[in-house]
Amino acid sequence: MTETQRRGLIVINTGPGKGKTTAALGTALRAAGNGMRVLILQFLKGSWHYGELDAIAALGSALGTPEDPAIVIRQMGRGFVKVGGAETDPEDLRLVEDAWNDAATAILSGDWDLVILDEINYAIGYRMLDPEKVADVLRQKPEMVHVILTGRNAHPTLVELADTVTEMREVKHAYQKGVLAQRGIEF
Repeated sequence: MTETQRRGLIVINTGPGKGKTTAALGTALRAAGNGMRVLILQFLKGSWHYGELDAIAALGSALGTPEDPAIVIRQMGRGFVKVGGAETDPEDLRLVEDAWNDAATAILSGDWDLVILDEINYAIGYRMLDPEKVADVLRQKPEMVHVILTGRNAHPTLVELADTVTEMREVKHAYQKGVLAQRGIEF
């Protein structure tokens, strides 16, 4: 066995099942509870108000200060994007590019201990973002910065680069029985 290393990890939460963002948010809570600074950039979300926005705002200020919260979350998109047959709206492309520029700057700055790139795998899969640009920044990240990427269909280049990859698999879902998404559980 080699000596124990301490370094920033690249983690991917992917797969067709639920829980990719939720797992990343759980890690964000753990990190903030250990005195780490956390930035969450949501690449496509932006048109709906999710419960985690309020919880993170309150917790971020409680663990940090209102001026310098321990956890910051930013919705960078407009919500659902058109893909498959329909041409992607240029505004959505611009928003993804802006989100990526913010993400790259945050990762390379070393100002954050953990940067979560929520739904970035969708942006890559929808061909809104070049996976090689992402891989290039991940290869250059400061040694102790952790990065989590979420979303289905993680690109093989990023899977190869990652330290830990977890695939969420759906066994069954309440929606299959006609049960709608439940506030506080799914949003």
